[in-house]
Formats: sequence, C-alpha cells, structure tokens
Amino acid sequence: MSIHPTAIVDPGAELGRDVIVHPFTVIEPGVVIGDGCEIGPHAVIRAGTRMGPRNRVTIGAVIADFPQDLKFGKEPSFVDIGADNHIREYVTIHRATGEGNSTIIGDSNMLMAYSHIGHNCHLGSNIMLANVVQLAGHTVVEDYVVMGGLAGTHQFTRIGTLCMVAARAGVRVDAPPYMLVEGDTARPRKLNTVGLRRRGMSAEAVAALKTCFHLIYRSELNVSEALQRVRAEVEMLPEVQTLVEFLEKVPEGRHGRQMN
Repeated sequence: MSIHPTAIVDPGAELGRDVIVHPFTVIEPGVVIGDGCEIGPHAVIRAGTRMGPRNRVTIGAVIADFPQDLKFGKEPSFVDIGADNHIREYVTIHRATGEGNSTIIGDSNMLMAYSHIGHNCHLGSNIMLANVVQLAGHTVVEDYVVMGGLAGTHQFTRIGTLCMVAARAGVRVDAPPYMLVEGDTARPRKLNTVGLRRRGMSAEAVAALKTCFHLIYRSELNVSEALQRVRAEVEMLPEVQTLVEFLEKVPEGRHGRQMN
C-alpha cells in the first residue's frame, strides 16, 4: 500500500492490498476500497463508498457525497462500485436516498471528465459516458451503452443495452436497446449497427432488428400494434425478444421503468 503523507485516510477506512492514494486525497470512515485501486490527487471518497478491485479514480473525483434530493435525511446509504472502472477527473457519484439503498456502478465502465451519476442510479458494465454526461436520480443504464458528451437523462429513465445516445441528447423517456437515439427529446433514429457489429452480433440478428425498427418506428402503426406484428412476423431471436420485452414494459413506470 502506498499512501502519500498529505492524504487524509481515516483509520476506520478499509483499504485492500496494493492500493495507491495520491496527494491531498480524503478517504472517510467506513469506506471500503478493494485490492489494486488507485485514488488520484484531491479525490474525496466519502463514507458509504464500497469499491471493488482495480478501480482507478483520478483527479478531484467525489464519490458518495450526499444526494441532491430534498427527501434525503442523512440516512445511511451507499455507493457500490464493481471492478476495473475508470473514473476520470471531477466525476461526481452521489449516494442513494433511502436507508440501506445504493447507487450502483458495475464493472469495466469509463466515466469521463465531469460526468455526474445521481442518487439511486444503477449502471451495468462496459458502459462509456463521455465528458459532462449528466444522469438524474434513479436512471438505469444497461450494459454496453455509450453516451455522447453533454447528454443527459430525466429521473427514472432507462437506457437499454447497446444503445448509443448521441451527444447533447436529452433522454426523457426510456431509450430502447440496440438503437441510436438523438435529439432534445431523444428518439430512436436508426439501429446502432456499428455498436452491434463491434459486439459480434450475428448478421441474422442485425437483420431481424432492422425489420423491428422499421415496423416500430417507420410504419403507421402505434407501438402496441407494431409489437404484435413483430411477434407475428419476425423470428424471435434473443435480441428481438429483449427489444420487445423492453418496449412492453415502458408504460409501467413514470418517465420509464426502474430496474428494481
């Protein structure tokens, strides 16, 4: 373990093997930091942070500060971070509202400079948030999502797996999996074919999803009618099933549907 003498690490914090703590960092009591993590200079790791192994936190990041939520009453809550994440300069991740609740970050995510993760958000794995992405409270972001710079979400929205959110887009309702969404009120514009191929999706699945896209977003049908046509006319490959089930569940929530 390597802790710079100017860092303030509370004796009640639990640091794993080979952790590096850079100058002027503050680590509060009760924090858990896994093996092989590196905490950059001027970072603040507040009580309630539970971090897995091999995460890199860079300059000025703040993790587990109080949520920006008037309902919050300083109840004990958490930020749970998996493994192998790269949290860049001045990222902010707020702890959850509600006793015992967590803001959750999965594994192998890249959170670029100045991005913000609001209270009770749930991020999966292999996600990339570009600079200044802003996630409002209770946002759910599924695996392999990419969000362009300055994009943001409304509370309680959900972004489906392998969705590409364009720069400066505003996600105000759920963004379906496999799509490229853009606009002030982000809407699907086309299939995220580049992302799908990078992930090794079969040509058969890509073709089926293209058919789904045209039925749902380029026909005169409403969503319910389009989904009936999809079930009747498109082979229900796992990717098609994922898209259909996602869209069927959108009406269950306000502004979208939470993971839990």
